[in-house]
Amino acid sequence: MRPTELLLRARKAAGLRQADLACRAGTSRPTLSAYEHGRKSPTLETTARLLAETGYELDLRRQVGFVEVTTTRGRVVSVPTHLPRLDLDAALAMVTLPLHLNWSDPGRRFDLRNRADRARVYETVLREGGPEDILQYVDGAFLVDLWPDLVLPRDVRAAWSDVIENAA
Repeated sequence: MRPTELLLRARKAAGLRQADLACRAGTSRPTLSAYEHGRKSPTLETTARLLAETGYELDLRRQVGFVEVTTTRGRVVSVPTHLPRLDLDAALAMVTLPLHLNWSDPGRRFDLRNRADRARVYETVLREGGPEDILQYVDGAFLVDLWPDLVLPRDVRAAWSDVIENAA
């Protein structure tokens, strides 16, 4: 995400007008507008200061890569190079899986605050999902916690076992 998008999203999420954020951060509204519209590029320090005034902070996270593992039956399983983490709101959300994941019970809503629902979602996503699905629905810490209880095909469990063991 570019700094322009980051600043705009943070300001709007905080419910602030440009003038409000500019005043709080000790800059002018035209300068903030120029940052948000890409006419000027703020330094990292300036971006961090502006974000702090919206109640957010810059965070360094390792990028999650994926490898494709082909099972003995020829199915391709996407496995992350390390376990992704979700924001708490996303990790505990109410979700309806898309049809390509949940074709047997379309439209069913899952409450990720509920351990049993979370287990069903994780089983489905690990079996049927690709990288985008994993990044959207699977939290690494919750997955490690659920791992012994998940009902997965042997090949899927084997494909994921190294990344689970390295995280535990």
